[in-house]
Amino acid sequence: MDAKQAAAHKAVEYIKDGMVVGLGTGSTAYWAIQYLAERVKQGLRVTTVATSAETEKIARECGIVVEEIDSVGSIDIDIDGADEIDAGMNLVKGGGGALLREKIVAAASREFIVIAGGNKRVDTLGKFPLPVEVIPFGWKHTAKQLAALGCTPSLRKKDGQNFITDSGNYIIDCHFGSIPEPATLQQQINNIAGVVENGLFVKMATRVVLGYDDGTTKEFF
Repeated sequence: MDAKQAAAHKAVEYIKDGMVVGLGTGSTAYWAIQYLAERVKQGLRVTTVATSAETEKIARECGIVVEEIDSVGSIDIDIDGADEIDAGMNLVKGGGGALLREKIVAAASREFIVIAGGNKRVDTLGKFPLPVEVIPFGWKHTAKQLAALGCTPSLRKKDGQNFITDSGNYIIDCHFGSIPEPATLQQQINNIAGVVENGLFVKMATRVVLGYDDGTTKEFF
């Protein structure tokens, strides 16, 4: 069991019978889906909400019930990964391109458990490029305004083409190097016309589970 698997396995222990569960996107969240599927096969009854088309596909293939977010009253627990986690449990997310739906699901959840390998814990956010989801119209102008905040922006590509999110938008990866005040930057970015959402998750996580390659975990809440 590696670091990602250890964190995911621990987080899934918090899921109880009858819960509505948010399923994150990415390599660490993938393991949470697998471990949840094992518990479902053992008789656990849950309803889930997926943060991406990819996650929905994986969950359904594993025999997990997936519903649209607006068909559930509330979400009990959301389990998702992160690209960076600081000491205040602020996050950078969106490396997989699902940050908009991930943030919507996290915001609708009573508890938001973040799972990651211990290497994702940092003193200051920003070494990992901050993903910003923008509408395609006028994206170059949006990128200029992002650059004015002190970053080097680059339009995300996939297979030589512009990366398109599940919501039909572009991702601009913003290389800040350091983000000492994530709450301030989050607001500045979201004030830019053309920005849909950004990958700073400030004071949203209620619990962080870090996994290590020896199979152990550490929790922060």
